[in-house]
Amino acid sequence: MNDQPIKNIKDLGLIPYQDGIKAQNKLVKDIQDGESPNTILLMEHFPILTKGRISDPKDIFFSAKDSLNLEIVETDRGGQITFHGPGQLIAYPIINIKSWGGPHKYIRALENVIIESLKALGIDSYTISGLTGVWVNDEKIAAIGVKISKGVAYHGFSLNVNTDLKYYDHFIPCGISEKKVTSIKKVRKTEYSMQLVKDKIIKQLSEHLDFN
Repeated sequence: MNDQPIKNIKDLGLIPYQDGIKAQNKLVKDIQDGESPNTILLMEHFPILTKGRISDPKDIFFSAKDSLNLEIVETDRGGQITFHGPGQLIAYPIINIKSWGGPHKYIRALENVIIESLKALGIDSYTISGLTGVWVNDEKIAAIGVKISKGVAYHGFSLNVNTDLKYYDHFIPCGISEKKVTSIKKVRKTEYSMQLVKDKIIKQLSEHLDFN
């Protein structure tokens, strides 16, 4: 991908969203300053809604606060409103993409990582023109939101593995009201090993993003 391959991967487990962002932001600065190598962070979060830079507040229903008592936080990533929770794999590739040809090419690479990982699990998935993310049976299974600062890309994607999908009834995911959300568990009708999914994602990241 570039002359600065990814050399590090960290699995942070199930942690609060703010802790993941804190770890990410420190790495962003270190990589910008040349003090750390390109790194991938893997994690899960406790239930939370996050708002991207183009989010519409009307897309969050009152029940998200009143019934679920979900925390809602602003982020600096692209995209709109999404959910993070246990059973959902978060991947934050924090990498220098200066020599890569632009953010759109990078996002397409992330989509391909997800598509090929799902294929290895026996799930056919695809992209939809004009919409960011990955889809199965016309339902969204993975969301992507990225920010680039001083040539370093961060944030990344979330993939629904065993996610409790009831949370998505309380907001409009990514601003798309006419489409639903799915998970590996829903598609395959069985709970999946998170470690197995991580292994597939890491393999594809290694092939698409020069991870050593």
